[in-house]
Amino acid sequence: MRRFGACRAPVLLVALLALAGCASRPSAPTTWGKVQGAEFQRGELVQSDANRITQVTMEANLASLLLLADKLYRRNPAEWKKSAASREAALEALRRSIYEHQPWAPLGGQRDTAALSQALSPAFAGDRVAAFIAACADTIITAHGGRHEFYYLHGVDPQYIYNAARNMEIALWILNTRKGAGGAPLLRANEMQGEERNLSFEREFGKIIGRLDLLASYLTERFRRTAINYVQSLVVTPVLGFLPVR
Repeated sequence: MRRFGACRAPVLLVALLALAGCASRPSAPTTWGKVQGAEFQRGELVQSDANRITQVTMEANLASLLLLADKLYRRNPAEWKKSAASREAALEALRRSIYEHQPWAPLGGQRDTAALSQALSPAFAGDRVAAFIAACADTIITAHGGRHEFYYLHGVDPQYIYNAARNMEIALWILNTRKGAGGAPLLRANEMQGEERNLSFEREFGKIIGRLDLLASYLTERFRRTAINYVQSLVVTPVLGFLPVR
């Protein structure tokens, strides 16, 4: 009994010191806002941790794409005038197409990477902002198995997510380098003139790529840890099994 108490004392001391450290740590500053979590929804009851993380990532990426569409329309007003009476109407039509996972009609039924190729073709004469953003969204959603909501039994292949991230990098590079008629850029996006730099488009696109890469890594690590945890259960459990007390 004395030995057990002697062993337990250092453990309790370490735990108390850790708690004291947490209690004395100052609160993080909220100058630029507070981190927010989503409100509880009943659908979460049939979601695993991986489902939830995948869905949160998807929602953030689709929101980023719509924000990029708004930024591009503001810098390229001639584009929304090709498809709608106002910028707001063009954004709403694009939003419906994305969330209903419907092909963007001016792309002639092309989907995912084929749609991206057409949207970035100098010969494309339609609303290039809508076509480009719709094709990016379709590529990402297709990589997630054609869904933007995820529940038990909905598996996602991390390699497809990784490939989608690379496709976003390629699409961004093409948009930044390919020229249209007369040598003009396909769309006005980033701007670097003298000391004035507007890289908000590049930063938002970088967020999408970063989320996709992190999700792919998380899903891969999850599969890897499942196998390791199984081996651990076979090796460690017999060693740490309960001892008889009578």
